[in-house]
Amino acid sequence: MRHTHISINQTALTHNLAVIKRHAPHASVMAMVKANAYGHGLAHCLPALMDADAFGVASFDEALRVHEICGHLSKRIILMGGVLDKDEWFDAQTHGFECVIHCQTQLDWALSHLVPMGSPTGTIWLKYNTGMNRLGFGDDVLTAAKLLDNKGYRLILISHFACADDKDHPTNALQIKRFNDVLTILKDKYGNDIQGSLCNSAGIINFPHAHHDWVRTGIALYGASPVMGSDIHELNLLPAMNFSTQIFAIHELNAGETVSYGGVWMANKPTRIGVLSVGYGDGYPRTQNDAKVLITKDDGAYLAPIVGRIAMDMMMIDITNLPVGVGDMVMLWGDGLPADNVARWANTISYELFCKTTNRPHRRIIV
Repeated sequence: MRHTHISINQTALTHNLAVIKRHAPHASVMAMVKANAYGHGLAHCLPALMDADAFGVASFDEALRVHEICGHLSKRIILMGGVLDKDEWFDAQTHGFECVIHCQTQLDWALSHLVPMGSPTGTIWLKYNTGMNRLGFGDDVLTAAKLLDNKGYRLILISHFACADDKDHPTNALQIKRFNDVLTILKDKYGNDIQGSLCNSAGIINFPHAHHDWVRTGIALYGASPVMGSDIHELNLLPAMNFSTQIFAIHELNAGETVSYGGVWMANKPTRIGVLSVGYGDGYPRTQNDAKVLITKDDGAYLAPIVGRIAMDMMMIDITNLPVGVGDMVMLWGDGLPADNVARWANTISYELFCKTTNRPHRRIIV
């Protein structure tokens, strides 16, 4: 059996949600669980996130899966990209999903096919493009709001930061001002029942004055840092995913010998190589630069550099002069080795690491 595991720590998820709630004590919290809970697994994560006020997903299929797992528990589920066709609009009503509306076509469906009185789908998350320039209404957002209000819809104005991880980026202040200006107009026209939602994980931490009624937390839930220049320890976040394996073989090299495909790494002295039963077929990034793993033993923990090209099923580490051997546990990312570190070595972000893990590693829950 390959001793490669992905463990999901439900206590860490609950802890991270509590941290977010402390950052935004006056706002409702939407837990973003799209992309199979950022690769962590919906079924593993949702039970630990039931204190969230709503769940955010990217697609109708994801919404159905969340609804199925929640069972009899009544949880608000929001389709963050809205529905993709008219049939989905009707299906959203059937299941009581709430929808973002970000374009004229979606607006037309909502205006032409009204929801039953009291339906959760009667709450519209109206997307305003404040600077991300991806989805959302521009200056016509006020017209869209008027049409929806006239039809009896409840409105939540929503937008998305482009650069919230960089607290001092000038786009942030511009987006906050644009959002506040439109939200103020809407409240003046249609009453204070109009709500607002602007902040993602980074915005929650960096811009407490912009929390409004709803905050939306994604990456912070899973124990990676959303803020440039801050690590998870500073933010009091715990890694929810532990990706681990074992040393399953040891190979002795002479000086001048190479390791793995292409012979791109050469030993400059007698070297002891540990072979791990994990590779890009499990979701570890093939491209890396000066990456390390953490070997944990009862008497301590040791960082070991990855050497040679990572293969589909294996990778090699330099364990010369380390008191380690076959069977010792190796942390690829998680406790003691944050995914953010691995992401930097792979020139990517922790989001991608999590989402690219495959079904091959044995998955288990830590309560």
